[in-house]
Amino acid sequence: MKQRPNHLSSRELLARIGLNEDDPRSLLDDDEPLEDLNGDLGAALRDRYRLLTTAHRFAPGDLVTWKPGLKNKRHPHYGQPAVVIEVLDTPVLDREDEAGSTYFREPLDLVLGLIWDSDPGRGELISFHYDSRRFQPWQE
Repeated sequence: MKQRPNHLSSRELLARIGLNEDDPRSLLDDDEPLEDLNGDLGAALRDRYRLLTTAHRFAPGDLVTWKPGLKNKRHPHYGQPAVVIEVLDTPVLDREDEAGSTYFREPLDLVLGLIWDSDPGRGELISFHYDSRRFQPWQE
């Protein structure tokens, strides 16, 4: 009998690395500006939507970073570059099965590599899958 690979949802993966709803941590960096949320929230929503729908074409070897206000994972940090390892023709849909999750059916079409910044594995190149709509070209 052929054994099926073990597919983890985002929630299961976070639980395995010690993060869960019982120990919530902000995805925002302490220095991330949120001034646009102090005024017209409707304008901030429209701006985030415009950023999300502004497409960039990426290729392996490109350096990218989060678009402002669109970071939905802990890594990479805002302003930290990541290298494009692969652009998937067919996105992998996150297997999170709860519609209330921010990861529910998220189209993960970008494989990014980054330098891990904590132990164990500090300094190693690691890769994660992401939604390319949330990224822009990185500039120093």
